[in-house]
Amino acid sequence: MIFDLIKKRRSVFPPQYIEKELSKSDLERILEAANWAPTHKKTEPWRFKVLQGKSKESLGAFLAGKYAEIDPLPKQIKVKKLQANASQSAAVIAICMQRDLKESLPEWEEVAAVAMAVQNMWLCCTELGIGCYWSSPGIIKYMDEFFDMAEGEKCLGFLYMGYFDGDVPVSTRNPISEKTVWLD
Repeated sequence: MIFDLIKKRRSVFPPQYIEKELSKSDLERILEAANWAPTHKKTEPWRFKVLQGKSKESLGAFLAGKYAEIDPLPKQIKVKKLQANASQSAAVIAICMQRDLKESLPEWEEVAAVAMAVQNMWLCCTELGIGCYWSSPGIIKYMDEFFDMAEGEKCLGFLYMGYFDGDVPVSTRNPISEKTVWLD
């Protein structure tokens, strides 16, 4: 049931991943789910770059190097984490947004559409037993130095993905009644 799946969805972080490849067919299914997200004016602004193998290792090296370059006193733990997140993942998907060049709608609507596409992906990962985590480090603004980006395209973060052992953490939410006002 969809409600159970929504409640089960959690961030599962790269250190929890095991060494097991993700099949291309599962990645394609996950991406196809993203493609069915709501999109105002049908701009379909989501763009994805799938990294596996050496390309994800190159991403980790780029992120760690860029962080060290822009921070005069880089925190070594952060540098190592940026590299490790990529190497510990079976796949990394760069989450990008292609801005409507006509700017026919507000940018936030396109960002929201991309976020809904990611939620679709996350729910599919949950269903397939794949852990994932959306990371948006400040250095994503430099991703045009790593990827070929189209005019108006920008990176919004990375979906780190991998199989994992163990249980998904239990979580709670405050009651929706505390967040809802009913008007008659």
